[in-house]
Parts: sequence; C-alpha cells; structure tokens
Amino acid sequence: MFGRNAKSEIDSLIGISARIEGDLVFTGGLRIDGEVHGNVIAGGDADSVLIVSEHARIEGEVRCANLVVNGYIAGTVRSTELLELQPKGRIHGDVHYRLLEMHGGALVTGKLTHEAAPIPAAEPVFHLGVTAEGASA
Repeated sequence: MFGRNAKSEIDSLIGISARIEGDLVFTGGLRIDGEVHGNVIAGGDADSVLIVSEHARIEGEVRCANLVVNGYIAGTVRSTELLELQPKGRIHGDVHYRLLEMHGGALVTGKLTHEAAPIPAAEPVFHLGVTAEGASA
C-alpha cells in the first residue's frame, strides 16, 4: 500500500462510537472509525498514516503524509505522499496530493491539485575560471 519507507503501523484508534469536538494532532499512525468535528493534522511526521474507515466522518481540514479514505471528509485535504481513495471514500473539499490512487466508486467534490515532489537542491558546480589575460586559473 505504501512505499518501503512509509510507516504502516497504527498507533491510535478513534472508535466507531467516539465523537471528537476540536482539532486532533497525531504522530505515527491513526485510524478513525468515529466522528471528528475539527482539523486532523499529523504533527511533523513525514511517515504519518491516517486511515479514515467507511464509518468515519471528518468535518475539518486533514493534513498528513499518507492517507487512506473510505469514509467521508468535508474540508481541505493535504497529503504530502500518497492519497488512496477507496470505493466508499467521499471528499467534499479541495484536495492537494503528491501521489493519488483512486478506486472505482470514490468521489471528490472539489478541486484536485497535484503537488510535485520537492526538487532536491542542486550540488554546487565548480568551474575552472579564466583570468582576464585568457590563461586558465
């Protein structure tokens, strides 16, 4: 499902009968089966994983590296690595992604924006200069 370097372990679970009012910041892996009325944000973890199950409902912004959606999100979604939209996945809002996998039946009502991978800084190139007289330095 995710690249070799991505964390695929779930550290926390929001159960199907849970309802959270307010923002949620997590690290590592999180699975949501219940409802969150607030933003869901991965705190500085480049390998973060968020799974939104088919019973889950999020009303707020979602930001993480790897995201699997089979439930409902109403809000802006930002996935810095892989966004997987499963058949029952529904997003009502703009989506920013680097890699996208969309299964048949998934639905996005909003704008899809591809975010290119950051380009690594170029290594400095050293050239032998030429002096004013035309001789090599």
